[in-house]
Amino acid sequence: MPASRRGSGSITLPSGQTLAIHTRTQDEEGLPHATKRTMADHLRKFESLFTLTPQRMRMITEAFSETLELGLKKPGQVVPMIPTYVFGWPTGEEVGDFLALDLGGTNLRVCLVSLKGNGQFEITQTKYRLTEEQKQEDGENLFDFCAECLKTFILTNMDSIVEQGADEEGVKEDGATVAAATAQAAAGESEGGGALIKPGQELALGFTFSYPCAQERIDHGELIRWTKGFGAPNTEGRDVAEMFRKALSKHDLPIKLTALINDTTGTLIASHYVNPRTKIAVIFGTGCNAAYMEHVSEIDKIAHLGIDPKADMAINCEWGAFDSFEHEHLPRTPYDIIVDQTSNKPEEQAFEKLISGRYLGEILRLVICELIDEGVLFLGQNTYKLDEPYCFDTAFLSLMESDPTDELLMVIGIFTHFFALETTLAERQFFRALARLIGRRAARLSACGIAAIVQKMGYLDEGCSVGADGSLYNKYPGFADRVHEGLIDIFGEKGKNIVTHHAEDGSGVGSAIIAAMTKMRKDAGIYPNV
Repeated sequence: MPASRRGSGSITLPSGQTLAIHTRTQDEEGLPHATKRTMADHLRKFESLFTLTPQRMRMITEAFSETLELGLKKPGQVVPMIPTYVFGWPTGEEVGDFLALDLGGTNLRVCLVSLKGNGQFEITQTKYRLTEEQKQEDGENLFDFCAECLKTFILTNMDSIVEQGADEEGVKEDGATVAAATAQAAAGESEGGGALIKPGQELALGFTFSYPCAQERIDHGELIRWTKGFGAPNTEGRDVAEMFRKALSKHDLPIKLTALINDTTGTLIASHYVNPRTKIAVIFGTGCNAAYMEHVSEIDKIAHLGIDPKADMAINCEWGAFDSFEHEHLPRTPYDIIVDQTSNKPEEQAFEKLISGRYLGEILRLVICELIDEGVLFLGQNTYKLDEPYCFDTAFLSLMESDPTDELLMVIGIFTHFFALETTLAERQFFRALARLIGRRAARLSACGIAAIVQKMGYLDEGCSVGADGSLYNKYPGFADRVHEGLIDIFGEKGKNIVTHHAEDGSGVGSAIIAAMTKMRKDAGIYPNV
């Protein structure tokens, strides 16, 4: 988008003052704001662009299902359908203390989970904010940061260390001190109720790494590509589990990385642990993904491993890549194409860029910028603040859709506070309607992905629960209802048999349960090499 827009701009006077200027052509309206009729005319155009018909949704679902099948048969496909080496469902009787580390799109989270059996657990956790700089730093620096946060968490949650008044900064400099302190720590209760590390104990850790990895076994994973805005160099194509082990060794921590998992796989296992009707897990947040339990007999690309074809294995779909490169099936608008081409991964993650929380606000911003360029919006006002890519957060769409006031006061607040722009009621109504179109399209496309797995696995008649998590699902008004509406549009009344529900904590509890399941499996000598 050009830095200077037709319709608005500014000049700096010799005195240093900034003067807002406006240029209009003879055919433009003589008003500083667009009229209600003008906004209604434009809205009709965007309704046709962003609306998905039931017929189009069924076509997308069919293509999606075929893509999933192809990913199971052959390695190296656009939607990779990654075998996770998580075998079968949890029994609910898994017990013990397990660490979980979750490297997400926004935060790094460290958890200590105490599994009590009978589907019960206790959890202690701490979040560490990731900066944009850390997301682009060298991969080794990123994993060093993860190890440091893990060390800090362990020390913070040891009563004996706290009582001795240990200097946290001093301990950071001495990994041996951490190991010694850890080994000497007496059993106790932490703030969240989880058991502390016992003397001589080595804790199993489940590492939730929510980015597509090719796995040959459960404690290994070569990063295929970064998503969610990450771009840390010297990481893609490398075994991130081994990189993290090296970071752990620098701090001499009594921890064994038992399982490298995706957050969606963890969500699948944790949700089934609590609700056995759960057959699918989905994440709709900064990124998007799905996981489900597949029959090994259907995973042709791992037939050479000799795993019992009657066994079941969780599949991490990494479906955000659906329709990448070829762009044959998804209804991309000109704004979606700009989002794609200006992203750090052009042509990739096509499905994700239409539905994930990272991109929805940017889609709306691009529409607004186009209307500013056309001299429709904000005539005579300085709009430079809207020139910044991704300055329009998806949370703004949520606020606009949920604004309960007749005057749409939340929308007034967004534009005045963040962008120093005045709006009319007609413009605010247009913005909210546009947000609804973009949010609704995202939910209906999400329903297509769920429907593809349901169709493939034959879950429609018996029905199933879908554990759903992520900021879009949890916080965006009406998102879940629109997903259900989409499932009915695809399947008819039988679509009501597929019900989404708020998922259990996959990246914390699910990761710990998988670490427990893996330990039990390997202790029993079942597929010990994968």
